[in-house]
Amino acid sequence: MSVASYYSQEAHGPFFTKPLGNFELESGVTLRNATIAYSTFGTLSPAKDNAILFPSWYSGTSKIIEQAYIGQGRALDPDKYFIVVANQLGNGLSSSPHNMPSPLNGASFPEVMIGDDVRAQHQLLTEHLGIEELQLVLGGSMGAQQTYEWAVRFPKMVKRAAPIAGTAKGTAHNQLLVQTFREAITSDPRWDEGCYSDAAAVQRGLRRHARVFAASGFSPRLFSEEGWRAIGFSSTEDFLTNFVEGYFLPMDPNNLLLMLNKWAKGDVTRGAGGTLQSVLSKITARVTTIAIQEDGFFPLADIQAEQKMTPNSELVTISSPWGHLALFGIDPEYNSKIDATLKRLLLA
Repeated sequence: MSVASYYSQEAHGPFFTKPLGNFELESGVTLRNATIAYSTFGTLSPAKDNAILFPSWYSGTSKIIEQAYIGQGRALDPDKYFIVVANQLGNGLSSSPHNMPSPLNGASFPEVMIGDDVRAQHQLLTEHLGIEELQLVLGGSMGAQQTYEWAVRFPKMVKRAAPIAGTAKGTAHNQLLVQTFREAITSDPRWDEGCYSDAAAVQRGLRRHARVFAASGFSPRLFSEEGWRAIGFSSTEDFLTNFVEGYFLPMDPNNLLLMLNKWAKGDVTRGAGGTLQSVLSKITARVTTIAIQEDGFFPLADIQAEQKMTPNSELVTISSPWGHLALFGIDPEYNSKIDATLKRLLLA
C-alpha cells in the first residue's frame, strides 16, 4: 500500500476536513492553509450538551479509535453521545509533512506542540461545530497528553477528563524511549533528512522502528505466553513481521517523526506557567486517570504521581499482557474494563 492510499478516505474514512486557515503555532511559525481532519459519531443534541472529544494517539487515526472504542452499548455510545475524534496535526489525515506542498514537507515542516493540537481542536469545536461544553475529553498515550492540556487550558469547557496510559509531562525515561524510536526510523545510512530517493532505506528504518516499538510497547508476558496466538499469529516472527511491521510500513516516516517530537516535548506546564503540581492543581474537571499496569511507555508510578497532584481525581489500574498497546483494543478484558470505567465516569 502506498503512503497516499494509506492516508485516504478508503483506508481511514469517513472523515471530514476543516480548514484552520493560517494557523500560528506556539513556535511563532505560521502553518499556512492548515487543516484538521475529524470524524463524528452520533447526533449533537439540540442543547449541544452531549459532546465527547477523543484526540488521536501516536500513529493512530480516527478510524483506529472508532474500531477500538466506539459502538452501541459501549461507554462511547453514539446513540447517547456526539463523539468527535480529532486527528492530531502530523498524523497523516490532518496537516502533515506528507500532504503539505513544498517547502513544508519532510524535515522543513515546522515544529508542532501538543498545545497546538488542542488549540486546533478548540477552533474546530467552537467555530465549526458550535460546541462550548464537553461531557468528556479522553485519549490514550499522546491522546492523554492532549487530554491534560485540554483540562488545563480550557477548564470551563471540560466537565470530565480521562487520560489513559499517558502523562501531562514527559519524564526523562519517556523522552529517552522516544529518542530510540526516532533513531530507529532514521538509522539507515542512506536516510537523509527525510529524503525519499531510496525507498528501501525508508522501509528498513520503519522496520527497525516497528521492532523497537514492539519490544517496549508489549509486555514480556505477552511473548512468554505467546499471546499473539489469540489474534491468529503462529510465531513471534510472524507476529512482528505481519502485525507490527505491517502496521507501520505504509506510513510516512516524517509524519511519525513530527509526532515523536511532539510526544517527547509534551509538557502541560509550557503554556500555563508554574510547576507541574501547581498547574495540575488548577484542573476543575472530574478526572479518572487510567493506567495499564504492564505499560512500558508510561509506567504506573509516573501516572500515579501525577494523579495525586490532580484534584477531584481517581486512579484506575488495568492489567493487560498487551502492555501499552492494549490501547488499540486488542484485549477483550481491557476493553470491558475501559468501558465500565468510562460509563461510571460519565454518570458521575
